[in-house]
Amino acid sequence: MGCFFEGMESWLPWLDESAKNFGEFLGPNTRTVLFEPARLRARVADLLQEESSIVDVLSSTWMVPEDHEKFPEFFVELDEVFSSTKSKVQFANTVQDTSVQTEVSARSIDLALKEPDAIVARLSQLLRENYFVLLCAANRALANRLAESLSGSRFDPVMVQSQEELDSLLERPRSGLFVVVSELEHGAIFPEVKVGVIGLGDLTNRRRSQRTSRVKHQTRAQVFDSLLVGGYVVHSHHGVGRFAGMVKQELGGVERDYLLIEYRGGDRLYIPSDQMESITPYLGGETPTLSKLGGAEWQKTRSRVRRAVSKIAQELIVLYQKRIVTKGFAFSPDTVWQKEMEDLFLYDLTPDQARAIVEVKADMESERPMDRLVCGDVGFGKTEVAIRAVFKAIQDGKQAAVLVPTTLLAQQHFQTFSDRFSSFPVRVEVISRFLTPAQTRAVLQRVADGSVDVVIGTHRLLSQDVVFSDLGLLVIDEEQHFGVTHKESIKQVKAGIDVLTLTATPIPRTLEMSLTGIRDMSLLNTPPMKRQPILTYVGEYDELAVSEAIRRELMREGQVFFVHNRVLDIDAIAQRLTGLVPEARIAVAHGQMDEGILEQTVVDFWEGRFDVLVCTTIIESGIDMPTVNTLVVDRADLLGLGQLHQLRGRIGRSGTRGYAYLFHPAEQSLSEDAYERLKTIGEYTELGSGFRIAKRDLEIRGAGNILGDDQSGHIAAVGYDLYVKMVEEAVKELKGELESPLPEIKIEVPVGAVIPEAYISRTDLRLEAYRRLAMCTRTEDVDIVGQEWIDRFGPLPDETKSLLRLAKIRVRAIRAQIKEVIVAGLGRSSLVSPSVRMTPVELKASRTMRMKRVFPKGIYKETEQTVLIPISKGADPMEAVEKVFEELIEV
Repeated sequence: MGCFFEGMESWLPWLDESAKNFGEFLGPNTRTVLFEPARLRARVADLLQEESSIVDVLSSTWMVPEDHEKFPEFFVELDEVFSSTKSKVQFANTVQDTSVQTEVSARSIDLALKEPDAIVARLSQLLRENYFVLLCAANRALANRLAESLSGSRFDPVMVQSQEELDSLLERPRSGLFVVVSELEHGAIFPEVKVGVIGLGDLTNRRRSQRTSRVKHQTRAQVFDSLLVGGYVVHSHHGVGRFAGMVKQELGGVERDYLLIEYRGGDRLYIPSDQMESITPYLGGETPTLSKLGGAEWQKTRSRVRRAVSKIAQELIVLYQKRIVTKGFAFSPDTVWQKEMEDLFLYDLTPDQARAIVEVKADMESERPMDRLVCGDVGFGKTEVAIRAVFKAIQDGKQAAVLVPTTLLAQQHFQTFSDRFSSFPVRVEVISRFLTPAQTRAVLQRVADGSVDVVIGTHRLLSQDVVFSDLGLLVIDEEQHFGVTHKESIKQVKAGIDVLTLTATPIPRTLEMSLTGIRDMSLLNTPPMKRQPILTYVGEYDELAVSEAIRRELMREGQVFFVHNRVLDIDAIAQRLTGLVPEARIAVAHGQMDEGILEQTVVDFWEGRFDVLVCTTIIESGIDMPTVNTLVVDRADLLGLGQLHQLRGRIGRSGTRGYAYLFHPAEQSLSEDAYERLKTIGEYTELGSGFRIAKRDLEIRGAGNILGDDQSGHIAAVGYDLYVKMVEEAVKELKGELESPLPEIKIEVPVGAVIPEAYISRTDLRLEAYRRLAMCTRTEDVDIVGQEWIDRFGPLPDETKSLLRLAKIRVRAIRAQIKEVIVAGLGRSSLVSPSVRMTPVELKASRTMRMKRVFPKGIYKETEQTVLIPISKGADPMEAVEKVFEELIEV
């Protein structure tokens, strides 16, 4: 199939000299209307001029002759585009100037609250009125599910299989219900022509289908990094090894997928795909020493770490108990105004957002002071969670304070909160250096007398002269930017009040406390719709690459952030860029500028009066400029990992592909930490990688002193994920909540149970699918995973259905604390009688009597706690095992 990549269309002129113009693809039955032809011609002229400038820059590098005759053209004159088209082309200055005007009345579908009964009633009404009703689903799997779900509701929906069939239906619409694959989100009713078009958003109140069901206890899996071939992993029972990939092995004539782990001395361990939960990626800083398979060395290491962890757990318990006994304010349930304000949100909540909001509200309504961390990548909707929490606090007459790290973010939050609360009697104020001393004093007075409901500000809010009338909620945005001094001040402010912390890349100490249960945590992992990963380039500084990046962004009418984090020579850098790209309008912004000039510069850039903003890292926190889709950082080696991730998150926020260029000096060698930071930011480019970057940052920097000075050696010994798991277990043990550890289970059922490559071709996606299945702890979880696979990849192959059945057997075995489930003797050449063996099993007298009735030849060896059930030679091994569980095993 080839490889698809951003900008691949630019290579077409080199690959196909007979490339056609856009107009040649338009058929005779199409009509093309070009609005504002004068503006179109002017824009085409600009593009042709920019293309010529780029050719001038690239001609020497690409050895193109000076006359440029052999350089391919990407743009042509407007008239040339439609010179040979078969389409009917019409030019119009405005809509009213078109020679043909047609008015079609339309109205919304009005599906009430989108409840199932209301949807069925509305569809029934339309069909009774002889409407042609077209239901749209984003993909074939969803279309099939939609058709199936409506088949049992006295409807007979028809699946539209092709574009030709749809065109035929639209030409001669007839009464009936039809389902088609289309990404249309919202439709309309056209009463004059008896046509109704319904998007998936009209039915579900979501832009796209979102899977709301999630596997229980999935949080731990979400924070683990992906397994990389050649990377180090930790097996809970066998120690540190090297992951050598996924391999197929044949056992008893049946092929299965196994994870291959290599240990010291050339030893190899094959782990069945259904036992993936027993391994985690190794995070510990330095290259670890491989464990010896089968030796006592690993058990000694675990014992040593467990003794150290028990001391840490006692400290954590003290902190936890202190938080438990502190009494806070229990907020009231949501009011009518709360719902009205939330309904004003222009977008649909992601499942993660909705869950985080529910968790935050539950915390606020309890008597225990909230201390919750909401961790989500930039642009994933953390601010909306905060807005709803703030409004809830206001409904009970409490004040709310929003603490932000920068003045620009304070101004942007002030605008956002003011807009959202404009329909309600809520007063929002901001404290920043953009205010005069007199204005600041006036705001502080209103905060003290209670006339201000929400105050937004930088660390100025932590000053001694800031007195609240009745503070109920403190929101800390971008927590990683506040230093130790600020943290101590925050502790004084937040005593006994609810605290909500928002961050994309939590600092190591915060992450540690959240993972070990001292602070509650909500993860936002679902990216906004149409958000694309940022293409990231890390390398030596190259002026040619910089000029090309800026010019490319100008050609698509976007804007550029150029980050130079030194005020001393930032103006000289701007002048240098002006020489490289003379046609770009360049502005400069940094924190030492006059407040009025800085604010005006940022506003002018936001309104499109400049193309490039040369700035310091003041833009890293919260700035939302959808037209900025290229980022250039000239000294990325001097910035922290969290800073780099935050800066990268400032671009590509509107769904347009973003490009990030992170440069370091060519003539300087990088420090080890700088190299690791740049390597990490280059590797983690996918959406939602902020949490993984934070964990990598913890590995590079260490976790601070909250767990003691000697913790790093223990993390290095067992890896970060296992270390945190051991801390969690120690804390639960002291609290009396420790669950029995999962046993190492051996399941041998001779059936083909795999995810074929033809079903999921990418190895990383197959690994993730196996991991999701291995994390299941209930049979219902297995069903949810199976449905997700159907939605995402299509109907299940037979061997994958068997894999899900095998997963349910494993779940039952775990819950019954059975370590072995083995079916033996079914092979043609086997000399052993076919049987199902399970151990350890403790059968009560009633179950023993049942076994004699259901399985007359069954044997129960009480001393060995083994059940042995003979089966016939041609029996289905899976059915045989399932029957034994249903009849004998209590779960």
